[in-house]
Amino acid sequence: MYNLGVMNSIARFIKQKRKEAGLTQEEFAIRSGLGLRFVRELEQGKETVRMDKVNQALSMFGAVAIPGRKSDGEKEED
Repeated sequence: MYNLGVMNSIARFIKQKRKEAGLTQEEFAIRSGLGLRFVRELEQGKETVRMDKVNQALSMFGAVAIPGRKSDGEKEED
C-alpha cells in the first residue's frame, strides 16, 4: 500500500496538469490510453492504484513516480 500523502500529491499534480492542458478527465483518459474510471480514482488519491498506470498518466506531463525512502516523520504501513 502506498503512503496516502504521496498519492494525494500525485493526484493534485495530475489534476492540475490536466486542467492546465485544457483536458477533461475523459479526454485525458483517451489521450493517455487509460480508463476513465482509473483517471477519476487517481485524481481522488485512491491508494490502491497500479503504479505502472500511475506512471503512464504522469508520463503525459514528463514526470515519473520513483521509489524513495520515507522521511523520519512518515508512518510505516502494514
